[in-house]
Amino acid sequence: MKLSVWQRRGYRRVVPSPRPLEIVEWRAIEKAIDSGAIVIAVGGGGIPVVRLSDGTLKGVEAVIDKDRASSVLARQLGADMLVILTQVEKVALNYGKPNQIDLDLLTVEEAKQYLKEGQFPPGSMGPKIEAAIEFLEAGGEEVVITLPELLYEGIQGRRCTRILP
Repeated sequence: MKLSVWQRRGYRRVVPSPRPLEIVEWRAIEKAIDSGAIVIAVGGGGIPVVRLSDGTLKGVEAVIDKDRASSVLARQLGADMLVILTQVEKVALNYGKPNQIDLDLLTVEEAKQYLKEGQFPPGSMGPKIEAAIEFLEAGGEEVVITLPELLYEGIQGRRCTRILP
């Protein structure tokens, strides 16, 4: 009998994924960026913490959503642009269906409407769109969503989805 990937992995423990409020190490990240380093941060796998009433931090059992955490970090750093790299070149309506429409450009209002309509599922594009909306509503100027190998073209506004305020 051949087992599926899920069956071979067994059960997985489910833990919450609360909305991140801050990136504790953001100043160290900013200092590294200012020194000229290329910094890869909040890519998942970090240790979620809560701040106790006395100001100390305590690790908690949770999962860090990398898209939302990236949006928080970009806001803390005062970034103009947030780039979200994913497994598709562009955000799409009716994803995977014969009537799929790839989107070159979205406004925050359009993104909110499509999110409300269920176009961007919670376990897929939903968190990316929510992170984009939060970043732009906090003063960011642009969000780019594309494939990692298209990063250079994406930041030039090509072969990506751009989301604007």
